[in-house]
Amino acid sequence: MRDGVKLYTIVYAPRDHSRTYPFLLTRSPYSSSPYGENKYPARLGPSPAMAHAGYIFVAQDVRGRYMSEGVFSEMRPQLETHPTPLDVDESTDTYDTIEWLLKNVPGNNGRAGLTGTSYPGFYAAAGLLSGHPALKAVSPQAPMVDLFLGDDNSHNGAFYLAANFGFYRFFGEHKTPQMPERERDSGFKFGTEDGYAFYLALGPLSNGDEKYYKYSNRYFTDLLKHTAYDDFWQARSLVTHFHDIQPAVLAVGGWFDAEDLQGPLKLFRSASTRNPKSPVSIVMGPWVHGGWHGRESNHLGAVDFGQNSAAFFQESIEMPFFESWLREGQDPKLPVAWVFETGRNEWRKFDAWPPPAAVKRTIYLQAGGALGFETPQQAEGFDLYVSDPSKPVPATSFIAAGMAREYMIDDQRFAERRPDVVSYRTPPLEHDLTLSGPVGVRLEASTSGTDSDWVVKLIDVYPDDTPAPSPNPTHVQLGGYEQLVRGEPFRGRFWKSFSKPEPLPPGKFVEIRYDMPDILHTFKKGHRIMVQVQSSWFPVVDRNPQRFVESIPFAKPEDFQLATQRIGRSLATPSRLEVLELR
Repeated sequence: MRDGVKLYTIVYAPRDHSRTYPFLLTRSPYSSSPYGENKYPARLGPSPAMAHAGYIFVAQDVRGRYMSEGVFSEMRPQLETHPTPLDVDESTDTYDTIEWLLKNVPGNNGRAGLTGTSYPGFYAAAGLLSGHPALKAVSPQAPMVDLFLGDDNSHNGAFYLAANFGFYRFFGEHKTPQMPERERDSGFKFGTEDGYAFYLALGPLSNGDEKYYKYSNRYFTDLLKHTAYDDFWQARSLVTHFHDIQPAVLAVGGWFDAEDLQGPLKLFRSASTRNPKSPVSIVMGPWVHGGWHGRESNHLGAVDFGQNSAAFFQESIEMPFFESWLREGQDPKLPVAWVFETGRNEWRKFDAWPPPAAVKRTIYLQAGGALGFETPQQAEGFDLYVSDPSKPVPATSFIAAGMAREYMIDDQRFAERRPDVVSYRTPPLEHDLTLSGPVGVRLEASTSGTDSDWVVKLIDVYPDDTPAPSPNPTHVQLGGYEQLVRGEPFRGRFWKSFSKPEPLPPGKFVEIRYDMPDILHTFKKGHRIMVQVQSSWFPVVDRNPQRFVESIPFAKPEDFQLATQRIGRSLATPSRLEVLELR
């Protein structure tokens, strides 16, 4: 690199020297193993088709990880300028790597592509900013773009406990740059399959650092120190840097990605609206984290998607994208948005996202548990429940040790039956209704405490006569199934600003305003739309003590208090969802 640091890089080049080949680079903090001249990974490239198409595949350990020199930094902050060789970030490391490859690896055609999923997706996203003229096509897949505002760490300020606690036990530092592989850990040992019970017994999150991490993992300790959107998190956000992008971009994400659903959407919106020099496209499919390269993409839990969507993506979208840009340098003319419509189970193409034809509509919470498009007629009115942090609402209807990916489509009947969850539903729909784009939450709420979480869930309720799937080894009953379409929390202390938390005024209605991640979902004729509101979602989200404290991870047991919650549903306090209907 330009500052003298050496990054360990493995190059897999075709033995056939009769033609030239493009580079396809992946940069990762998870190891580029297996190490050694005569060792090969189980698969080269993102898909079997591309493995045999003829590429020079390049795998690289990023700074400070495994065999690479230098110091590792969690989501290294991106610099706008690089005036000296010491001003380095992931974009300069990408530039210097491509420059070295062009000069030192024979048989290349002068073009390079960059891809990666999850954390490697972050490095692909940062590589977009390198400005190297040979970098022609980049596909950031489930990229981490802003850890605090929607990716792995937090959603609207609410800490994603189950996603992070076990991960950082796994994601430790290696001992020396020369160590080829760390001692592999199969994952955090909970000692029980019941993650709900484990995290409840853990108490405040600082107990986890003291008991399990012993303050030795600086990455996890940073999570406990930085609980607001401060300089630490803002510096690690890539959102504002996606301007004047030169390579073609294919952002990829999954509607049921429990980790990085927001990343590809934010990257697409930012890059496509800030003077890109090449096409910027997005693909959203019916996938869990990385499911577009998985083997089972035709269903998730009890929900069937009716097709092998991963194979379609690999063969009809990903392959043409790289083949066209990296061989002939031609635009494959992919649509701006190639999106899977859940509920109807079909792929849709759009020339913009959200679709310009979508119409703004408002869904109101109403008296008697009703839900509809009509403005509430009551001058005043609210629904009430008591939230007890010692008995938080579970995130799943089943027992799971970590963050089960199925929670994103799970049957919500178990939650509807709890007294600390309020539910609203429409009558059976008289025709199909398709919603697209972000779902705007405008919740009029009050608490008797001084802090609170607000979780809003959009649900598709199946008709009572819906037949069970066949075969049905888990004995799922789809009649009356309440499928979660989208759910998202908001930490009340950030009701004014994510950077400067403030107490909520006890007993006073305030507007909790935020957007849930995008959807493209059809509620079919005979189905109902349901909205649920609650104040805990455990252990996906850590517990809010419901008393304002300086730091929730360091809250004391006595800080966790009962709170009476009110959800407005009147002319004066109209709780609602702002949606886009695609007709």
